[in-house]
Amino acid sequence: MDALPDFPTESGPLLVPGPAGQLELMVDLPEEGQERAGVAIICHPNPPEGGTLHNKVVTMTARAISELGLAAVRFNFRGVGKSEGEWDEGRGEILDLLAVADWVRKSRPDDALWLAGFSFGSWVALQGARQLPVKQMISLAPPVGFRDFSGVQPPACPWLVIMPDADEVVDPQKVYEWIDGLDESPTLVKMPDTSHFFHRRLMDLRGAVKNGVRKNLPPPRHG
Repeated sequence: MDALPDFPTESGPLLVPGPAGQLELMVDLPEEGQERAGVAIICHPNPPEGGTLHNKVVTMTARAISELGLAAVRFNFRGVGKSEGEWDEGRGEILDLLAVADWVRKSRPDDALWLAGFSFGSWVALQGARQLPVKQMISLAPPVGFRDFSGVQPPACPWLVIMPDADEVVDPQKVYEWIDGLDESPTLVKMPDTSHFFHRRLMDLRGAVKNGVRKNLPPPRHG
């Protein structure tokens, strides 16, 4: 097994070992002096449809989180970019997330772990949260109707769901009905007049993420 790299001190790309080979990461660090004791891992949309860590919704979410003082870790699922392996219908992609989370927890053991995901990535994040001590969950346009959400349990932490109210890919009504059927409801933000990819509303998304999680921020980082 390859040795795990240290958590970087500068923003940029990184490779960490995963279950199907190396996984490509991009780390976005907060400004010096603004750091908080937390790391957020962000999962990208469906690889067969072109989803990567460079997706605009993913990068904007990372920007919002790093502006709040947390380190943001985006990564490519297996078979995407420089990540090794092949598409695995979601099963292996959950294992990829768990491998990235394992690296984060070993390299920053005292930091709060946050998870975020866009579309397919939100389903992966919710599945992975069952095995992780997540302190904040962020789900963007969860693909209810495309993935089986019947067994998805609410995470045991604060949970923010942001849904484009004019989503042309995921039926917003199915998402709202799914949320209504949960034992514990997330904080739901309906974003009017915007599509699945938050076209022309990315800055509004940035604000919605920051406003939705601000009260749950981890403490300032020392040292």
